[in-house]
Amino acid sequence: MTRIATIRNRADFVAANRGIRVARPGFVLLVNRDSVPESAGADLRFGVTVTKKIGNAVVRNRMKRRFRALLRDALPVSGIHGADHVMIGRESGVERDFAALRDELAVALARAAEGKGDPPRRRPDSGKSRKPRK
Repeated sequence: MTRIATIRNRADFVAANRGIRVARPGFVLLVNRDSVPESAGADLRFGVTVTKKIGNAVVRNRMKRRFRALLRDALPVSGIHGADHVMIGRESGVERDFAALRDELAVALARAAEGKGDPPRRRPDSGKSRKPRK
C-alpha cells in the first residue's frame, strides 16, 4: 500500500519549483523527484496552494478541497514514488468540471512520469531594468 503524506514546510514547496512543471488549464503540477525524506514515513508527498488572486477564502478553500480529493485518488495509482507533488490552482480551475480536472491530472502525472515537463517560465519583463528594492 502506498503511504501518502502532506507537505507542510515552505522550503519543500519552494524545492518543488525546481522540479518538473506541467501546466494544465485548471492547475500547474510541480513534481520534484527524490525529495521525500526517510523521516516522512511515506512513499510520496503532496501539497496544494492557491493564491489570493483566485478569490476569497471560501473559493480558495473549495478549490483546495477539490485538489486534495483529486490527489488522494490519483497518486496511489499514477504518482511518482519518492517525489513531492504540488498543485498550484489557476483561476480557470474554480469553475472547471471535476471530471475534467481528474482527466487533466492523469495527463499531467503521465507527462511528469515520462519527464516531459513544460519549459521554464520566462518573466514578462526580462531584459528591462527593474527598480531596486529597499
